[in-house]
Amino acid sequence: MLSVRNIEAAYGSSQVLFGMNFDVDAGEFVTLLGRNGMGKTTTVRAIMGILPLLAGEISFEEQPIHGLPSFRVAKAGIGLVPEGRQIFPNLTVRENLIATALPPPKGHSGWTLERVIDLFPALGGRLTSMGNQLSGGEQQMLAIGRALMTNPRLLILDEATEGLAPMVRAEIWHCLENLKDEAQAVLVIDKNVEILTRIADRHYIVEKGRVVWIGSSEELRADEAAQHSYLGV
Repeated sequence: MLSVRNIEAAYGSSQVLFGMNFDVDAGEFVTLLGRNGMGKTTTVRAIMGILPLLAGEISFEEQPIHGLPSFRVAKAGIGLVPEGRQIFPNLTVRENLIATALPPPKGHSGWTLERVIDLFPALGGRLTSMGNQLSGGEQQMLAIGRALMTNPRLLILDEATEGLAPMVRAEIWHCLENLKDEAQAVLVIDKNVEILTRIADRHYIVEKGRVVWIGSSEELRADEAAQHSYLGV
């Protein structure tokens, strides 16, 4: 579904990615792991067309998407829950959810306002509240719901549980498990290795802008040396 091949990217004269390679197949739950500053968020920005490539190729469903503007990448079927949530603070919850909504692919029931509220009941009573009136946890639920309303074939979440209370984090993880059960393709950046190895199919560890380890959840749990060397756990 998503194929990232030998991509390089930089901020000005500071190169961050040095040949990133990874894949996400249809229905897979895949992670990008690594310490802060290793290039994970930069990789997401490159996929979404926010940051231009210096080299390499990105394809989605066998169609090249590198070089496309961000709105074209989103319309191709990739939904992003960005780091820091980035909801629309001056729109209501309802307006946030419907502002960028897209119809589902043919033959699929798809995500609707009602389905998102079923997934995150806490948003149901806040539909008329402005985005900046929500708690951090509610904003994160809204960011995920907004991405789902685009009916993505691939959902990318960048640090979706960072800075949240334990109960809210648990609710987000439960949501992601439900999406996995529905065969939603998901790419996650997060630091919670224990939970990710219970949910994800495959993991890529990123170090200094390139993938240095690839394996299944079972392999990652067993490889304490890799966890210590690259993840600091």
